[in-house]
Amino acid sequence: MDLDLITDPAFYAVAIPAVLLTGLAKSGFLSGFGALAVPLMALSVPVPQAAAIMLPLLLAMDATGLQQLWRHHDRALLRLLLPAGLLGIGVGTALFGVLSVKTVAAVVGALTLLFLAQRLFFPPKAEAAVPSKPWGFALGVASGFTSFVAHAGGPPISAYVLPLRLPPLTMAATTAVFFAVVNLTKCVPYAWLGLFDGRNLATSLVLMPLAPIGVWVGVRLTRRISPVWFYRLAYGGMFLAGAKLLYDGLS
Repeated sequence: MDLDLITDPAFYAVAIPAVLLTGLAKSGFLSGFGALAVPLMALSVPVPQAAAIMLPLLLAMDATGLQQLWRHHDRALLRLLLPAGLLGIGVGTALFGVLSVKTVAAVVGALTLLFLAQRLFFPPKAEAAVPSKPWGFALGVASGFTSFVAHAGGPPISAYVLPLRLPPLTMAATTAVFFAVVNLTKCVPYAWLGLFDGRNLATSLVLMPLAPIGVWVGVRLTRRISPVWFYRLAYGGMFLAGAKLLYDGLS
């Protein structure tokens, strides 16, 4: 097994900011930005390789986030979302190699931008009902699927969780637990499909010290920022992620 790591400076020029942005997204501070990691790294390496390199880093970030946020999660919400996310992973495994990554990226990006446009031009009223549970389950499946394909599960799950207007820490903790379970589960099909190899794992190990930094910074900012600015930044992250995914899918 080849244990040589990637040495191209161009790769690390995009990989380092991708890892740090993902850490911030893991904290809930810049929700949606995590979807940018694989597209950024794909500027230098193929998408499946970028996804394989990112997964061990995501697991390290999950551990940091859970340590900081565990006690704030919403159990009832997770009982709805986790089964859906695991189903989405199963769909992604079954369709691996059938749907192109660009197709998935375009669909996720377009849906994310449509959701934001709806929130901008038809903002919900204060007395508006919260999104339905079937809609939440559907978006949970979409999140598990897109997370499996390109670690882009943030925008679909945010489309359901953000309108719930949860306290920032509760939202951050709930999504942290959701993706911790999803990412840990993805290890099995990733290994089965041969996406892990010595080169990718060695590269992940080199980037590993960066994994907790973004989470650590983001958690502290989440504890201090006002809910108004928290949600403004969350929607901004979703917009950038959606636009980048749509561009990658159509280019």
